[in-house]
Amino acid sequence: MLKFVKDYPALLHTQKQHKTLIIADLHLGWEINLANRGMHIPSQTPKILQNLLHLTKKTKPNTLLILGDVKHTIARAEPGEWKDIPEFFETLKTKIADIQIIRGNHDGNLEPLLPQNIQLHPSTGITLDTIGLFHGHTWPAKKLLTCNTLIMGHAHPTIILRDNLGFQITTPVWIKARCDTKKLAAAYAKRRNTETTNNPDTALKKQFTVKPQVKELLIMPCFNDFLGGRPINKKSKSQRYIGPLLRSKAINTDKAEVYLLDGTFLGTIQQLKTLS
Repeated sequence: MLKFVKDYPALLHTQKQHKTLIIADLHLGWEINLANRGMHIPSQTPKILQNLLHLTKKTKPNTLLILGDVKHTIARAEPGEWKDIPEFFETLKTKIADIQIIRGNHDGNLEPLLPQNIQLHPSTGITLDTIGLFHGHTWPAKKLLTCNTLIMGHAHPTIILRDNLGFQITTPVWIKARCDTKKLAAAYAKRRNTETTNNPDTALKKQFTVKPQVKELLIMPCFNDFLGGRPINKKSKSQRYIGPLLRSKAINTDKAEVYLLDGTFLGTIQQLKTLS
């Protein structure tokens, strides 16, 4: 069973007696990027840690699964990250023994920063029951295509809300979208240079012994609420979705449903664009 954790950018998956807490996009050390531009603010890692500790106390998970981008720098680790990230996970491991991470595009050189016994998965993702989980900057592994639902981070979806006086706020949202299985099979087969003929899912199964079953994609909000995101209702002549899956045309983004963290349904992306 999979459910939203109300008021948090988090999911809780329960299978028998085992509970897995799922979050994405911590981006620890993002302040370093600001410091390099001359804007110096204290590390926000302790606040993020307290939010996560409160969440684990509330949900009591057996496993914590992070869908990538633990740190903010991409190819290397900055000096501040060498201090903050090990301390972050050492404290976290006193509350939850099993911590697993799916590598994100910001997680270069992450291994030396992690304490022992934290499992690091490839960015192409893992399966959990009938759910496929991956970061989102790469295609998921072929085994994830056999899942009914895919869950990704990476996109940092938000929405801009304005009042009649022109004041506005930006707040994180959940995105739930339908997936066209045949288009997904065709896009994946093309990416793997597979002959699709008139039946791409059959061709994919013949070449890679899988038959796509994906019907739904869930995009997680960023867990780091200090960061901004990509407003899904911002009008743009050339809106570019990040990640190959979102660019594959297999995901119906216009009719995707948008939810606030408290579960409030706002409408579809297409509807919200007309109101912005």
